[in-house]
Amino acid sequence: MTGETPGPPAPLSARQRGWIASAFEAIDRDFLLETLERAVAIPSRTGEERALGEFFAETMSGRGIDAVYQPIDRHRGNAIGRIAGGGGGAELLFYGHLDTTFSADPREDAQMTGGRPRPDLEPRLRRDGDLLYGLGVQNPKGSTVCAIAALDAALRAGIPLEGGAGIGIAAGGIHKGPVEGLMRAYRGRRYQGFGVGCEYMLKHGLAADYCISTKPGYGIVWEEPGECWFRVTIMGELCYSGLRHIQPNRNPIVDAARVVPRIEAWIAGYTRRRTRGQIAPQGTVGGIEAGWPFKPEFIPGICVLYVNIHTNSVTRPIELRREFEALIADIREDGIDIGVEMLLATPGSRTEPGNWIVRSAAAAIEAVEGRPIVVSGLSGTTDGAILRNAGIPTARIGLPGMAEPEPDWPPMFDACRIGDLERLTRVYAHALIDTCTRERDEMG
Repeated sequence: MTGETPGPPAPLSARQRGWIASAFEAIDRDFLLETLERAVAIPSRTGEERALGEFFAETMSGRGIDAVYQPIDRHRGNAIGRIAGGGGGAELLFYGHLDTTFSADPREDAQMTGGRPRPDLEPRLRRDGDLLYGLGVQNPKGSTVCAIAALDAALRAGIPLEGGAGIGIAAGGIHKGPVEGLMRAYRGRRYQGFGVGCEYMLKHGLAADYCISTKPGYGIVWEEPGECWFRVTIMGELCYSGLRHIQPNRNPIVDAARVVPRIEAWIAGYTRRRTRGQIAPQGTVGGIEAGWPFKPEFIPGICVLYVNIHTNSVTRPIELRREFEALIADIREDGIDIGVEMLLATPGSRTEPGNWIVRSAAAAIEAVEGRPIVVSGLSGTTDGAILRNAGIPTARIGLPGMAEPEPDWPPMFDACRIGDLERLTRVYAHALIDTCTRERDEMG
């Protein structure tokens, strides 16, 4: 599967080239930046996306896009917008999500940030020259605003569309799942992610022939990893530390210190074995629970590790489970009382690189950049799998990821450059016109 490239682009007519030029001219830079600034200022943690969804729906309506807010419950919902076509063309959907990885609550985020101030994780857009930063700037709000600006430009330029062009911006796109932990239960809407809003909008009337996902990564992507979560339980023997010299005891935290390097080393080998196509699946031991932090004078009877492992686009979750269970069985042979269960499983997905939307998206990037940009070595999962599994061929193009920083970038998680926003909007506008100004039979 390595060495794949998108199929050749379809030729553009002189009229289409003129429409693309007109749409580029119609891109409203002030609207783009003002909308992003307002969107970043609206916190949208998982489970509390209503305010941002309503803002996007109102913003699109104010620009002449037919838009609605689709409630899921009183706290969350989706924003959906559309420009109607003449009926003879294909329907193109831009897809993004509303919620952010971090919560905008410094007390909650400190568990991951170490409590250090992070202006890029605050719900406020800041600017340093061409650099913009703030919570959601790069993931997911920046790319979403670019898609809205592309629809706005097509409308302002008066492009005669054969097919409709829409955008679905969903709740619950961040990968969070309910877990019953040792010390607390992570329940409720704040832990209901993994595409719940995407699934809801697809089951409640949203349909398309093709989709462009706006998740980060400035290059053409046609396959997504899957993802599995595992809970690894290491049993010990409870003991008061003051009696450990006279009572039987076994500290599972000490055993965990032996287990974690074994798992991490196994993941490195797994990545090498399972790299395929655009995907080099990664993983990590990302969480640990044991003992009483407020009373560390007891050796606990249990220590739990939480492990995340991705798959390539064709490896089934059951195959990964069996591989990982074999590793745990090997560790058990070393005398460690250890067990494992799979908590979550979502499969990967793939759109063939010869599909129309991959070809069109690749042509759009090449037209804007003057060269093709194809991404490889991916591992991050997105809702693209849900869209493809619903029968919608999907390509992904978004803002440059922080894995590809410019040399003078500060170490930020959520940042982009103004030039990135403008280029991505042109890419979206190009793909929109290329796809939606043709008859359906031109696309195979």
